[in-house]
Amino acid sequence: MNGTTPHIVQYQGSKRNLAPQILSYLPRRFNRLIEPFAGMAAITIAVSKQNRANHYLLNDLNEPLIGVLRESIETPKKLIEEYTKVWSEQLVFEMGSVEHYYKIRDDFNAGNKCAANMLYLLARCVKGAVRYSNTGMFNQSPDKRRMGTSPNNLARNVYIISNLLKGRTDFASTDYREITKEARPGDIVYMDPPYQGVCSSRDSRYFSGIKFNEFVECIDDLNRRNIDFAISYDGTCGERQYGEDLPKELGLRKIMLTAGLSSQSILLGKKETTVEALYLSRNLQNIEIHINQGEQLMLAL
Repeated sequence: MNGTTPHIVQYQGSKRNLAPQILSYLPRRFNRLIEPFAGMAAITIAVSKQNRANHYLLNDLNEPLIGVLRESIETPKKLIEEYTKVWSEQLVFEMGSVEHYYKIRDDFNAGNKCAANMLYLLARCVKGAVRYSNTGMFNQSPDKRRMGTSPNNLARNVYIISNLLKGRTDFASTDYREITKEARPGDIVYMDPPYQGVCSSRDSRYFSGIKFNEFVECIDDLNRRNIDFAISYDGTCGERQYGEDLPKELGLRKIMLTAGLSSQSILLGKKETTVEALYLSRNLQNIEIHINQGEQLMLAL
């Protein structure tokens, strides 16, 4: 389990490696962590490892992703057994493992969106990147260089995550604005919108886009209700800037976090550092917890 926190499967855009930096700006204890754009729930997992919150709410508009999270946390044995069956089929599939991937993808798009199928597609697809067509079909290609996360490696992570979150987590798959309405004082809302998705009409990871003005209105509503929140949003890679700054009128503190060398730029023969922005609500702006070596090790286990 390399990286800053255990994970179910590789997922593009995950904040797993940035988790120690992000957590340094959150309180040591709070009531509930809400993730309206959960993805693979890297921040929730990191927070639970340090036992900072009592409860967790995971939401993602991509319902099959939530299915993976729900089964990983609530019924890990079932998920591992079903994933093992799907993963092992590729080893004996008459037409080869790549064609097996396309078979599972076709089954998924035909309606069999069970957690094991979703997990297998994530484990084998290029860069762990979820991509959908305009008609809502999963269309990401397989990574032909690897077979995907082995069941044994996946099981170790899944059982750890289940032990951390089982009985303490609620799940939803709805519009992020509906989820933020459930936040109450004492909760922390952590939002990691689809990369550049808040600046465009549609993001290929989702079936519909996230409009910038609606996102700003959501943040303004959290401010009015005195809800604490942190947002991973825009960023830079080399000289390129991604995303539009959130309005200064919201009164947020913007912090730049170094995410390391861009894997994409390395493939192009460049060495460019990715820097991502973290926006903090008013009550979080004076918090900065310096994580000691023991806590760093705890996150890395």
